[in-house]
Amino acid sequence: QVQLVESGGGLVQPGGSLRLSCAASGFTLNEYAIAWFRQAPGKEREGVSCISQSSGDTAYGSAVKGRFTSSRDLARNTVYLEMNNLKPEDTAVYYCAADPGYGSPWLTCQRPSWYDYWGQGTQVTVSS
Repeated sequence: QVQLVESGGGLVQPGGSLRLSCAASGFTLNEYAIAWFRQAPGKEREGVSCISQSSGDTAYGSAVKGRFTSSRDLARNTVYLEMNNLKPEDTAVYYCAADPGYGSPWLTCQRPSWYDYWGQGTQVTVSS
């Protein structure tokens, strides 16, 4: 049974940093495409970071490129999202997603419906 459990969200001041974790079970990370999406109230779900399976090619959303970094720890079967220089507009619920299919991360990051499996989400609030 595929499960994704996010953690690490919280309240942070503008300019601060947070690291989110997504613990995966029921599958091996490098056999699935993995992604981080976020959704703010009243807005559509937005791709933050998408990692292709096996090769690990990574795409980032334009709003976070240069500030956020995602990585996979295959030994722990966990994906991380390191978020730096956070801004109030980064406030959202952050979701981890996975799918066993092959797809260009630059395309799948624009299509949340492509991903079959989702975590419950973790709230990130950036405010002074």
